[in-house]
Amino acid sequence: MIDDSKALRLGTRASALARWQAEWVAARLRERGVAVNLVPITTRGDQHQAAIRSIGGEGVFTKELERALLDGRIDLAVHSLKDLPTSVTAGLVLAAVPERAPAADALVCREDASGKGDSPIFGSPLRVEARKSGQSPLFRLPVGASVGTGSLRRRAQLLGARPDLHMKDVRGNVETRLRKLEQGDFDALILAEAGLQRLGLAARIAERLPFTLMLPAVGQGALALETRGDDTATRRIAAALDYPSTHAAVLAERAMLARLQGGCLAPVAGLGLVEEGRLTLIGRVLSQDGARRLEARQTAPTSQAEPLGLEVAEALLAQGAGELVRALRGA
Repeated sequence: MIDDSKALRLGTRASALARWQAEWVAARLRERGVAVNLVPITTRGDQHQAAIRSIGGEGVFTKELERALLDGRIDLAVHSLKDLPTSVTAGLVLAAVPERAPAADALVCREDASGKGDSPIFGSPLRVEARKSGQSPLFRLPVGASVGTGSLRRRAQLLGARPDLHMKDVRGNVETRLRKLEQGDFDALILAEAGLQRLGLAARIAERLPFTLMLPAVGQGALALETRGDDTATRRIAAALDYPSTHAAVLAERAMLARLQGGCLAPVAGLGLVEEGRLTLIGRVLSQDGARRLEARQTAPTSQAEPLGLEVAEALLAQGAGELVRALRGA
């Protein structure tokens, strides 16, 4: 074990959500007798509030943490797994993937948009009739409502279901996005359910979007613990937090994404689900406007996670996924 004078240095982004995730990992390690010190590190994605695709795309939330690992300034990095590029950085390894939190996306509306009375979101007679018909909050949003999201994946899937919605880019941490919502910048937001739960904001969820409508980003809801490949002591410590079924699921998802060459710039979604030792992977690729939606699903033993990811990717490519990804990159 590591004593207090040689505590394991755990690198994390400084946002509230990243700190929560790092504190959760640190607490699990301390329960096992490991001394841990958190080392906050500012990433390029934290410094710039422009759209992710305009400041470099992949790795904007992870590269500085990986550099700190390689430089020996930290021993272990904790990432939101969906931020981690599928191409592994030389000298580093994915040492553990803890049990996944809920992977779904969630609709969040302004606090005055409860669907009652004359709120600016739900107050029209048309919306009142929609409420009476039992429609979900997403489908009760008025025609042309503005929805904030910086994700092309979320945007495409929402437009596929509600092409009338007005999609608006939004950046910043969860608290910043919620503040912009309450200021009236948007009628609603799409955020990860896991992040809202981790920050104690689950009560803000108006609707947990079903996977049939909104499949999550690859790795969404999961954490990645990354170490140096030659640091066997830290790799062994981190491995105690690994959750094999989650690890298998995200390996399949990441293999699919890598084969599609989608990165974070294409509307690619994927979710691995494990039941009785069998792993089912669902993959989805969309056009930017959501008008085209390609989907594939395959099942294999958890030991075949990466081959399964490649199989699903090939099924999507056979349907024309490569054309959709290339079209978006060209745009």
